[in-house]
Amino acid sequence: MLHSRDWAPRWWRRVDGIEHPHGSAKPLARGWGATAGAFLLVASYCLTGDARAVGGAPIQAEVEAQVDAGDFRGAEERIDAALAAADIDADTTRALQFERERMRRIRLDFPLTEAEARQKLRERIPDLRDDEFAGWKRSNQLEHLVIDGQPYYFNRSVSNLFRISPEAATRLSKPIVRNDGPMESANAYHAEAVRDAQESGKSSVAPRRVRVTQSIVVNADAVPAGETVRAWIPYPRALPGQQENIRFADSVPARHQIAPESTLQRTVYLEKPAQAGKPTEFSITYDLTVFGQVNRIDPAKVTALGRRPDLAPYLGERAPHIVFSDDIRRFSREVVGDETNPYRIAQKLYAAVDRIPWAGAREYSTLTNISDYALHAGHADCGQQTLLLMTLLRLNGIPTRWQSGMVYSDGKYDNLHDWGWFYLAPYGWVPMDVTTGQFKDAKDPSIEWFYLGGLDAYRIAFNDDYGTDLVPAKRHFRSETVDSQRGEVEWAGGNLYFDQWDYGFEAQVLQ
Repeated sequence: MLHSRDWAPRWWRRVDGIEHPHGSAKPLARGWGATAGAFLLVASYCLTGDARAVGGAPIQAEVEAQVDAGDFRGAEERIDAALAAADIDADTTRALQFERERMRRIRLDFPLTEAEARQKLRERIPDLRDDEFAGWKRSNQLEHLVIDGQPYYFNRSVSNLFRISPEAATRLSKPIVRNDGPMESANAYHAEAVRDAQESGKSSVAPRRVRVTQSIVVNADAVPAGETVRAWIPYPRALPGQQENIRFADSVPARHQIAPESTLQRTVYLEKPAQAGKPTEFSITYDLTVFGQVNRIDPAKVTALGRRPDLAPYLGERAPHIVFSDDIRRFSREVVGDETNPYRIAQKLYAAVDRIPWAGAREYSTLTNISDYALHAGHADCGQQTLLLMTLLRLNGIPTRWQSGMVYSDGKYDNLHDWGWFYLAPYGWVPMDVTTGQFKDAKDPSIEWFYLGGLDAYRIAFNDDYGTDLVPAKRHFRSETVDSQRGEVEWAGGNLYFDQWDYGFEAQVLQ
Protein backbone atom coordinates (compact mmCIF):
# COMPACT_ATOMS: atom_id res chain seq x y z
CA MET A 1 0.00 0.00 0.00
CA LEU A 2 -0.42 0.81 -2.05
CA HIS A 3 -0.76 3.16 0.89
CA SER A 4 -2.19 6.48 1.83
CA ARG A 5 -0.78 8.45 4.71
CA ASP A 6 -1.52 12.05 3.74
CA TRP A 7 -3.56 14.43 5.79
CA ALA A 8 -6.85 15.69 4.30
CA PRO A 9 -7.74 16.45 1.60
CA ARG A 10 -5.24 14.23 -0.21
CA TRP A 11 -5.13 11.73 2.64
CA TRP A 12 -8.50 10.09 2.01
CA ARG A 13 -9.16 11.17 -1.59
CA ARG A 14 -12.87 10.80 -1.03
CA VAL A 15 -15.28 12.62 -3.32
CA ASP A 16 -19.06 12.19 -3.47
CA GLY A 17 -19.02 8.94 -1.53
CA ILE A 18 -16.34 7.36 -3.73
CA GLU A 19 -13.24 6.04 -2.00
CA HIS A 20 -9.94 6.61 -3.76
CA PRO A 21 -7.63 4.49 -1.65
CA HIS A 22 -3.99 3.68 -2.06
CA GLY A 23 -4.01 0.07 -3.19
CA SER A 24 -6.32 -2.84 -3.72
CA ALA A 25 -8.42 -4.78 -1.26
CA LYS A 26 -6.86 -8.08 -0.25
CA PRO A 27 -8.50 -11.26 1.09
CA LEU A 28 -8.78 -11.42 4.85
CA ALA A 29 -5.50 -12.65 6.32
CA ARG A 30 -5.37 -15.94 8.14
CA GLY A 31 -3.08 -16.88 11.01
CA TRP A 32 -1.07 -14.34 12.95
CA GLY A 33 -1.82 -11.38 10.69
CA ALA A 34 -5.55 -11.58 11.37
CA THR A 35 -5.94 -13.17 14.78
CA ALA A 36 -3.48 -11.29 16.97
CA GLY A 37 -6.18 -9.27 18.69
CA ALA A 38 -6.84 -5.63 19.26
CA PHE A 39 -3.77 -3.50 18.93
CA LEU A 40 -3.93 -1.46 22.10
CA LEU A 41 -0.30 -0.54 22.18
CA VAL A 42 1.58 -1.50 25.31
CA ALA A 43 5.14 -0.97 26.41
CA SER A 44 6.41 -4.44 25.54
CA TYR A 45 5.00 -4.04 22.03
CA CYS A 46 7.33 -1.22 21.07
CA LEU A 47 10.41 -1.11 23.25
CA THR A 48 13.15 -2.35 20.96
CA GLY A 49 16.74 -1.42 20.24
CA ASP A 50 19.42 -0.06 22.55
CA ALA A 51 18.40 0.90 26.09
CA ARG A 52 14.70 0.29 25.49
CA ALA A 53 13.97 -2.41 28.06
CA VAL A 54 11.70 -1.46 30.91
CA GLY A 55 13.58 -1.19 34.19
CA GLY A 56 16.42 1.32 34.31
CA ALA A 57 15.43 2.54 30.86
CA PRO A 58 16.14 6.14 29.92
CA ILE A 59 13.35 8.60 30.41
CA GLN A 60 12.47 8.80 26.70
CA ALA A 61 11.81 5.04 26.55
CA GLU A 62 9.53 5.26 29.58
CA VAL A 63 7.59 8.13 28.03
CA GLU A 64 7.41 6.31 24.70
CA ALA A 65 5.87 3.34 26.47
CA GLN A 66 3.30 5.57 28.19
CA VAL A 67 2.31 7.14 24.88
CA ASP A 68 1.98 3.73 23.20
CA ALA A 69 -0.15 2.52 26.11
CA GLY A 70 -2.49 5.53 25.74
CA ASP A 71 -1.46 7.14 29.04
CA PHE A 72 -1.19 10.62 27.58
CA ARG A 73 -1.78 12.45 30.86
CA GLY A 74 0.93 10.43 32.56
CA ALA A 75 3.30 11.01 29.65
CA GLU A 76 2.69 14.77 29.75
CA GLU A 77 3.42 14.86 33.48
CA ARG A 78 6.59 12.79 33.00
CA ILE A 79 7.75 15.06 30.18
CA ASP A 80 7.11 18.22 32.23
CA ALA A 81 9.05 16.84 35.17
CA ALA A 82 11.96 15.69 33.01
CA LEU A 83 12.24 18.96 31.07
CA ALA A 84 12.32 20.87 34.36
CA ALA A 85 15.34 18.89 35.55
CA ALA A 86 18.65 20.75 35.49
CA ASP A 87 20.73 17.84 34.16
CA ILE A 88 18.69 16.94 31.07
CA ASP A 89 20.75 16.82 27.87
CA ALA A 90 19.84 18.18 24.44
CA ASP A 91 19.17 14.78 22.83
CA THR A 92 16.80 13.72 25.61
CA THR A 93 15.06 17.09 25.46
CA ARG A 94 14.45 16.68 21.74
CA ALA A 95 13.25 13.07 22.16
CA LEU A 96 10.75 14.13 24.84
CA GLN A 97 9.54 17.05 22.75
CA PHE A 98 8.92 14.64 19.89
CA GLU A 99 6.86 12.37 22.17
CA ARG A 100 4.69 15.39 22.94
CA GLU A 101 4.39 16.05 19.21
CA ARG A 102 3.63 12.34 18.59
CA MET A 103 0.69 12.53 20.98
CA ARG A 104 -0.64 15.51 19.05
CA ARG A 105 -0.33 13.60 15.77
CA ILE A 106 -2.03 10.53 17.23
CA ARG A 107 -4.97 12.68 18.29
CA LEU A 108 -5.20 14.01 14.73
CA ASP A 109 -5.28 10.43 13.42
CA PHE A 110 -7.78 9.29 16.09
CA PRO A 111 -10.29 12.16 16.41
CA LEU A 112 -13.58 10.23 16.62
CA THR A 113 -15.40 9.52 19.84
CA GLU A 114 -17.32 6.26 20.07
CA ALA A 115 -20.60 8.08 19.42
CA GLU A 116 -19.13 9.73 16.31
CA ALA A 117 -17.71 6.45 15.00
CA ARG A 118 -21.04 4.74 15.55
CA GLN A 119 -22.85 7.51 13.67
CA LYS A 120 -20.42 7.32 10.73
CA LEU A 121 -20.94 3.56 10.60
CA ARG A 122 -24.74 3.99 10.64
CA GLU A 123 -24.42 6.14 7.52
CA ARG A 124 -23.15 3.00 5.77
CA ILE A 125 -25.26 0.46 7.73
CA PRO A 126 -28.55 2.15 8.72
CA ASP A 127 -29.77 -0.87 10.73
CA LEU A 128 -26.48 -1.30 12.60
CA ARG A 129 -26.86 -3.52 15.65
CA ASP A 130 -25.15 -2.88 18.98
CA ASP A 131 -23.66 -6.36 19.02
CA GLU A 132 -22.11 -5.82 15.58
CA PHE A 133 -20.44 -2.60 16.65
CA ALA A 134 -19.22 -4.23 19.88
CA GLY A 135 -17.77 -7.19 17.97
CA TRP A 136 -15.91 -5.04 15.46
CA LYS A 137 -14.63 -2.89 18.30
CA ARG A 138 -13.52 -5.92 20.31
CA SER A 139 -11.57 -7.36 17.37
CA ASN A 140 -10.21 -3.87 16.58
CA GLN A 141 -11.49 -4.17 13.04
CA LEU A 142 -12.89 -0.78 13.98
CA GLU A 143 -9.42 0.56 14.74
CA HIS A 144 -9.25 2.57 17.92
CA LEU A 145 -6.97 3.53 20.78
CA VAL A 146 -7.87 3.91 24.43
CA ILE A 147 -6.40 7.29 25.38
CA ASP A 148 -6.61 8.27 29.04
CA GLY A 149 -9.36 5.70 29.57
CA GLN A 150 -11.55 6.71 26.61
CA PRO A 151 -11.72 4.99 23.19
CA TYR A 152 -10.92 7.17 20.17
CA TYR A 153 -11.34 5.87 16.64
CA PHE A 154 -9.04 6.20 13.66
CA ASN A 155 -10.40 8.68 11.12
CA ARG A 156 -10.49 5.91 8.51
CA SER A 157 -11.73 3.19 10.82
CA VAL A 158 -15.17 3.03 9.23
CA SER A 159 -14.03 2.91 5.59
CA ASN A 160 -11.24 0.47 6.51
CA LEU A 161 -13.73 -1.84 8.21
CA PHE A 162 -15.30 -2.79 4.87
CA ARG A 163 -11.90 -3.80 3.53
CA ILE A 164 -10.91 -5.77 6.63
CA SER A 165 -14.19 -7.52 7.42
CA PRO A 166 -16.09 -9.47 4.73
CA GLU A 167 -19.00 -9.68 7.18
CA ALA A 168 -19.15 -5.87 7.41
CA ALA A 169 -18.94 -5.54 3.62
CA THR A 170 -22.12 -7.62 3.22
CA ARG A 171 -23.96 -5.13 5.45
CA LEU A 172 -23.32 -2.07 3.30
CA SER A 173 -26.46 -0.22 2.21
CA LYS A 174 -24.73 0.49 -1.12
CA PRO A 175 -21.38 -0.71 -2.46
CA ILE A 176 -18.30 1.49 -2.25
CA VAL A 177 -16.77 2.49 -5.58
CA ARG A 178 -12.99 2.24 -5.33
CA ASN A 179 -10.46 3.89 -7.61
CA ASP A 180 -7.66 1.34 -7.34
CA GLY A 181 -4.51 1.86 -9.38
CA PRO A 182 -4.40 0.57 -12.97
CA MET A 183 -1.36 -1.61 -12.29
CA GLU A 184 -3.11 -3.56 -9.55
CA SER A 185 -4.49 -6.07 -12.04
CA ALA A 186 -2.69 -7.79 -14.91
CA ASN A 187 -2.87 -5.69 -18.06
CA ALA A 188 -1.23 -5.02 -21.42
CA TYR A 189 1.80 -3.35 -19.86
CA HIS A 190 2.76 -6.47 -17.90
CA ALA A 191 2.47 -8.56 -21.07
CA GLU A 192 4.60 -6.02 -22.95
CA ALA A 193 7.30 -6.06 -20.28
CA VAL A 194 7.46 -9.86 -20.12
CA ARG A 195 7.54 -10.12 -23.91
CA ASP A 196 10.30 -7.47 -24.09
CA ALA A 197 12.36 -9.39 -21.52
CA GLN A 198 11.94 -12.67 -23.37
CA GLU A 199 12.91 -11.17 -26.72
CA SER A 200 15.78 -8.98 -25.53
CA GLY A 201 17.18 -11.07 -22.70
CA LYS A 202 17.35 -7.88 -20.62
CA SER A 203 15.84 -7.15 -17.22
CA SER A 204 15.28 -3.40 -17.80
CA VAL A 205 12.43 -3.26 -20.28
CA ALA A 206 9.36 -1.43 -21.59
CA PRO A 207 10.51 2.12 -20.67
CA ARG A 208 8.39 5.26 -20.47
CA ARG A 209 9.54 8.89 -20.79
CA VAL A 210 7.67 10.99 -18.25
CA ARG A 211 7.26 14.70 -17.49
CA VAL A 212 6.47 15.42 -13.86
CA THR A 213 5.34 18.50 -11.97
CA GLN A 214 5.28 18.35 -8.17
CA SER A 215 4.06 21.06 -5.87
CA ILE A 216 3.58 22.10 -2.27
CA VAL A 217 0.98 24.71 -1.28
CA VAL A 218 1.18 26.00 2.29
CA ASN A 219 -2.07 27.28 3.77
CA ALA A 220 -2.55 31.02 3.89
CA ASP A 221 -1.37 32.48 7.21
CA ALA A 222 0.12 29.17 8.38
CA VAL A 223 3.29 31.25 8.77
CA PRO A 224 3.47 34.93 9.78
CA ALA A 225 3.86 37.32 6.86
CA GLY A 226 7.47 38.01 5.97
CA GLU A 227 8.80 34.80 7.53
CA THR A 228 10.74 32.46 5.26
CA VAL A 229 9.02 29.17 4.41
CA ARG A 230 11.45 26.32 3.70
CA ALA A 231 10.25 23.46 1.48
CA TRP A 232 11.72 20.13 0.35
CA ILE A 233 10.04 18.54 -2.70
CA PRO A 234 11.01 14.90 -3.49
CA TYR A 235 13.21 14.42 -6.55
CA PRO A 236 14.50 11.20 -8.16
CA ARG A 237 18.04 9.86 -8.20
CA ALA A 238 19.52 8.43 -11.39
CA LEU A 239 19.43 4.64 -10.98
CA PRO A 240 20.98 2.82 -13.96
CA GLY A 241 18.50 0.47 -15.56
CA GLN A 242 15.61 1.78 -13.46
CA GLN A 243 15.35 5.56 -13.95
CA GLU A 244 17.70 7.52 -16.16
CA ASN A 245 18.20 10.74 -18.17
CA ILE A 246 16.73 13.03 -15.50
CA ARG A 247 16.39 16.59 -16.80
CA PHE A 248 15.42 19.38 -14.39
CA ALA A 249 13.22 21.87 -16.27
CA ASP A 250 11.85 24.52 -13.93
CA SER A 251 11.01 25.53 -10.38
CA VAL A 252 8.88 28.11 -8.57
CA PRO A 253 10.59 30.05 -7.12
CA ALA A 254 13.39 29.84 -9.68
CA ARG A 255 16.16 29.63 -7.10
CA HIS A 256 16.55 26.06 -5.91
CA GLN A 257 19.02 23.55 -4.48
CA ILE A 258 19.03 19.96 -5.76
CA ALA A 259 20.41 17.47 -3.25
CA PRO A 260 23.48 15.51 -4.37
CA GLU A 261 22.94 12.34 -6.38
CA SER A 262 24.20 10.32 -3.42
CA THR A 263 21.36 11.52 -1.16
CA LEU A 264 19.21 8.48 -0.45
CA GLN A 265 16.11 10.64 0.10
CA ARG A 266 16.73 13.18 -2.63
CA THR A 267 14.85 16.49 -2.78
CA VAL A 268 14.80 19.94 -4.32
CA TYR A 269 15.04 22.61 -1.62
CA LEU A 270 13.18 25.93 -2.04
CA GLU A 271 12.58 29.05 0.05
CA LYS A 272 9.91 31.73 -0.16
CA PRO A 273 8.60 34.49 2.14
CA ALA A 274 5.04 34.13 3.37
CA GLN A 275 2.49 36.80 2.43
CA ALA A 276 -0.51 37.71 4.53
CA GLY A 277 -3.75 36.08 3.39
CA LYS A 278 -2.07 34.15 0.56
CA PRO A 279 -0.94 30.53 0.24
CA THR A 280 2.80 29.97 -0.23
CA GLU A 281 3.37 27.90 -3.37
CA PHE A 282 6.35 25.85 -4.53
CA SER A 283 6.76 23.59 -7.57
CA ILE A 284 9.32 21.74 -9.67
CA THR A 285 9.12 20.24 -13.18
CA TYR A 286 11.42 17.60 -14.64
CA ASP A 287 11.60 14.76 -17.19
CA LEU A 288 13.01 11.26 -16.80
CA THR A 289 12.94 7.80 -18.37
CA VAL A 290 11.63 4.97 -16.22
CA PHE A 291 12.19 1.29 -17.08
CA GLY A 292 10.09 -1.69 -16.10
CA GLN A 293 11.91 -4.57 -14.43
CA VAL A 294 11.51 -8.25 -15.31
CA ASN A 295 13.79 -10.90 -13.84
CA ARG A 296 13.04 -14.41 -15.06
CA ILE A 297 14.08 -16.32 -11.95
CA ASP A 298 14.66 -20.07 -12.10
CA PRO A 299 14.48 -21.40 -8.51
CA ALA A 300 16.77 -24.29 -9.46
CA LYS A 301 19.54 -21.81 -10.26
CA VAL A 302 19.24 -19.86 -7.00
CA THR A 303 22.17 -20.54 -4.70
CA ALA A 304 23.05 -19.86 -1.07
CA LEU A 305 24.51 -16.45 -0.36
CA GLY A 306 27.87 -17.50 1.05
CA ARG A 307 30.19 -14.99 2.74
CA ARG A 308 29.22 -11.52 1.50
CA PRO A 309 30.37 -8.74 3.85
CA ASP A 310 29.01 -6.16 1.39
CA LEU A 311 25.49 -7.45 2.01
CA ALA A 312 25.75 -7.53 5.82
CA PRO A 313 23.97 -4.14 6.26
CA TYR A 314 20.93 -5.59 4.47
CA LEU A 315 20.66 -8.76 6.55
CA GLY A 316 20.46 -7.68 10.16
CA GLU A 317 17.95 -6.04 12.45
CA ARG A 318 17.53 -2.29 12.21
CA ALA A 319 15.51 -1.00 15.11
CA PRO A 320 12.95 0.30 15.52
CA HIS A 321 11.18 -1.00 12.38
CA ILE A 322 13.14 -4.18 11.55
CA VAL A 323 13.36 -6.32 14.69
CA PHE A 324 13.43 -10.13 14.93
CA SER A 325 10.88 -10.42 17.72
CA ASP A 326 9.56 -13.71 19.06
CA ASP A 327 6.30 -13.19 17.15
CA ILE A 328 8.16 -12.47 13.90
CA ARG A 329 10.18 -15.66 14.37
CA ARG A 330 7.06 -17.69 15.13
CA PHE A 331 5.21 -16.35 12.07
CA SER A 332 8.25 -17.08 9.88
CA ARG A 333 8.47 -20.70 11.08
CA GLU A 334 4.78 -21.27 10.39
CA VAL A 335 5.04 -19.87 6.86
CA VAL A 336 8.46 -21.15 5.73
CA GLY A 337 8.34 -24.62 7.25
CA ASP A 338 11.29 -26.73 6.10
CA GLU A 339 11.84 -24.86 2.81
CA THR A 340 15.52 -24.05 2.13
CA ASN A 341 15.55 -22.56 -1.37
CA PRO A 342 15.85 -18.75 -0.96
CA TYR A 343 13.47 -17.97 -3.81
CA ARG A 344 10.84 -20.44 -2.57
CA ILE A 345 11.18 -18.95 0.91
CA ALA A 346 10.63 -15.51 -0.60
CA GLN A 347 7.55 -16.76 -2.46
CA LYS A 348 6.03 -18.18 0.72
CA LEU A 349 6.65 -15.06 2.78
CA TYR A 350 5.51 -12.76 -0.04
CA ALA A 351 2.23 -14.66 -0.37
CA ALA A 352 1.68 -14.66 3.40
CA VAL A 353 2.20 -10.90 3.72
CA ASP A 354 0.08 -10.31 0.61
CA ARG A 355 -2.83 -12.01 2.39
CA ILE A 356 -2.90 -9.30 5.05
CA PRO A 357 -5.78 -7.00 4.02
CA TRP A 358 -4.84 -3.56 2.77
CA ALA A 359 -6.25 -0.66 4.80
CA GLY A 360 -5.55 3.05 5.03
CA ALA A 361 -2.70 3.78 7.41
CA ARG A 362 -2.16 6.05 10.35
CA GLU A 363 0.87 8.31 10.08
CA TYR A 364 4.12 6.36 10.28
CA SER A 365 5.70 8.88 12.65
CA THR A 366 3.18 7.76 15.30
CA LEU A 367 4.29 4.09 15.17
CA THR A 368 7.30 2.82 17.10
CA ASN A 369 7.71 -0.50 15.24
CA ILE A 370 6.03 -0.61 11.84
CA SER A 371 6.73 -4.24 10.91
CA ASP A 372 5.41 -5.44 14.26
CA TYR A 373 2.30 -3.30 13.82
CA ALA A 374 1.71 -4.86 10.39
CA LEU A 375 1.98 -8.34 11.88
CA HIS A 376 -0.51 -7.70 14.69
CA ALA A 377 -3.00 -5.10 13.49
CA GLY A 378 -4.86 -7.43 11.11
CA HIS A 379 -4.32 -5.01 8.21
CA ALA A 380 -1.47 -3.00 6.69
CA ASP A 381 -0.72 -0.56 3.90
CA CYS A 382 2.17 -0.79 1.43
CA GLY A 383 4.97 0.55 3.61
CA GLN A 384 3.87 -1.54 6.55
CA GLN A 385 3.64 -4.67 4.41
CA THR A 386 7.02 -3.91 2.83
CA LEU A 387 8.79 -3.47 6.17
CA LEU A 388 7.20 -6.68 7.46
CA LEU A 389 8.36 -8.62 4.39
CA MET A 390 11.83 -7.06 4.62
CA THR A 391 12.05 -8.17 8.26
CA LEU A 392 10.93 -11.73 7.48
CA LEU A 393 13.30 -12.10 4.53
CA ARG A 394 16.27 -10.80 6.51
CA LEU A 395 15.44 -13.21 9.32
CA ASN A 396 15.72 -15.99 6.72
CA GLY A 397 19.10 -14.83 5.43
CA ILE A 398 17.82 -12.94 2.38
CA PRO A 399 19.11 -9.34 2.06
CA THR A 400 16.51 -6.62 1.60
CA ARG A 401 16.39 -2.86 1.09
CA TRP A 402 13.70 -0.20 0.92
CA GLN A 403 12.43 1.91 -1.97
CA SER A 404 9.49 4.27 -2.26
CA GLY A 405 8.06 7.08 -4.34
CA MET A 406 4.98 7.71 -6.46
CA VAL A 407 2.91 5.61 -8.85
CA TYR A 408 0.94 7.22 -11.66
CA SER A 409 -1.03 6.66 -14.85
CA ASP A 410 -0.59 9.48 -17.35
CA GLY A 411 -2.61 12.15 -15.57
CA LYS A 412 -5.44 9.82 -14.52
CA TYR A 413 -4.08 8.42 -11.25
CA ASP A 414 -1.27 9.06 -8.80
CA ASN A 415 -0.49 7.97 -5.28
CA LEU A 416 2.24 7.36 -2.75
CA HIS A 417 3.72 3.88 -2.80
CA ASP A 418 6.41 1.81 -1.07
CA TRP A 419 8.13 -1.36 -2.26
CA GLY A 420 11.49 -3.06 -1.80
CA TRP A 421 14.35 -5.07 -3.28
CA PHE A 422 15.80 -8.42 -2.25
CA TYR A 423 19.01 -10.16 -3.18
CA LEU A 424 19.17 -13.58 -4.83
CA ALA A 425 22.38 -15.26 -5.96
CA PRO A 426 23.23 -15.38 -8.85
CA TYR A 427 20.62 -12.83 -10.01
CA GLY A 428 21.63 -9.96 -7.71
CA TRP A 429 19.17 -7.32 -6.49
CA VAL A 430 15.62 -7.82 -7.78
CA PRO A 431 12.49 -5.81 -6.85
CA MET A 432 9.44 -6.86 -4.85
CA ASP A 433 6.08 -5.13 -4.52
CA VAL A 434 4.09 -7.19 -2.03
CA THR A 435 1.09 -4.86 -1.92
CA THR A 436 0.38 -5.06 -5.61
CA GLY A 437 0.91 -8.75 -4.96
CA GLN A 438 0.18 -11.87 -6.95
CA PHE A 439 -1.97 -11.87 -10.08
CA LYS A 440 -3.64 -15.17 -9.33
CA ASP A 441 -6.14 -14.77 -12.16
CA ALA A 442 -3.49 -13.95 -14.81
CA LYS A 443 -3.86 -16.07 -17.94
CA ASP A 444 -0.09 -16.06 -18.46
CA PRO A 445 1.68 -17.96 -15.62
CA SER A 446 4.77 -15.78 -16.07
CA ILE A 447 2.72 -12.76 -14.96
CA GLU A 448 1.33 -14.27 -11.73
CA TRP A 449 4.55 -13.48 -9.82
CA PHE A 450 5.38 -10.36 -11.85
CA TYR A 451 5.97 -8.20 -8.76
CA LEU A 452 8.26 -10.72 -7.05
CA GLY A 453 11.26 -9.89 -9.18
CA GLY A 454 9.67 -7.22 -11.37
CA LEU A 455 8.25 -3.70 -11.47
CA ASP A 456 6.25 -1.62 -13.91
CA ALA A 457 7.53 1.66 -15.38
CA TYR A 458 4.63 3.67 -13.97
CA ARG A 459 6.42 4.62 -10.77
CA ILE A 460 9.19 7.00 -9.73
CA ALA A 461 11.51 6.21 -6.84
CA PHE A 462 12.43 9.12 -4.57
CA ASN A 463 13.84 7.13 -1.65
CA ASP A 464 16.43 4.36 -1.59
CA ASP A 465 16.37 4.01 2.17
CA TYR A 466 14.12 4.89 5.07
CA GLY A 467 14.84 7.06 8.11
CA THR A 468 17.65 9.06 6.48
CA ASP A 469 18.40 12.78 6.47
CA LEU A 470 17.44 15.40 3.90
CA VAL A 471 19.93 17.79 2.26
CA PRO A 472 20.00 20.49 3.50
CA ALA A 473 18.99 19.09 6.86
CA LYS A 474 15.75 20.09 8.52
CA ARG A 475 16.06 22.15 11.68
CA HIS A 476 12.78 20.91 13.14
CA PHE A 477 10.98 17.56 13.36
CA ARG A 478 10.11 15.72 10.17
CA SER A 479 6.42 15.34 9.37
CA GLU A 480 7.25 11.95 7.84
CA THR A 481 9.99 10.14 9.74
CA VAL A 482 10.27 7.12 7.43
CA ASP A 483 10.58 8.43 3.88
CA SER A 484 9.87 11.46 1.68
CA GLN A 485 7.02 11.35 -0.85
CA ARG A 486 4.86 14.39 -0.14
CA GLY A 487 7.72 16.62 0.95
CA GLU A 488 8.57 18.57 4.08
CA VAL A 489 7.94 22.18 5.13
CA GLU A 490 9.13 24.31 8.04
CA TRP A 491 9.85 27.88 9.11
CA ALA A 492 11.87 29.42 11.93
CA GLY A 493 9.03 28.75 14.36
CA GLY A 494 8.89 25.00 13.73
CA ASN A 495 7.75 22.21 11.45
CA LEU A 496 4.59 22.54 9.37
CA TYR A 497 2.62 19.31 9.62
CA PHE A 498 0.41 17.78 6.91
CA ASP A 499 -2.71 19.60 8.11
CA GLN A 500 -1.04 22.91 7.24
CA TRP A 501 -0.22 22.27 3.58
CA ASP A 502 -1.11 20.16 0.58
CA TYR A 503 0.97 18.50 -2.13
CA GLY A 504 0.45 17.94 -5.84
CA PHE A 505 1.81 15.45 -8.35
CA GLU A 506 1.16 15.41 -12.11
CA ALA A 507 2.79 12.94 -14.50
CA GLN A 508 2.46 12.89 -18.29
CA VAL A 509 3.87 10.04 -20.38
CA LEU A 510 5.63 11.58 -23.38
CA GLN A 511 5.54 10.11 -26.87
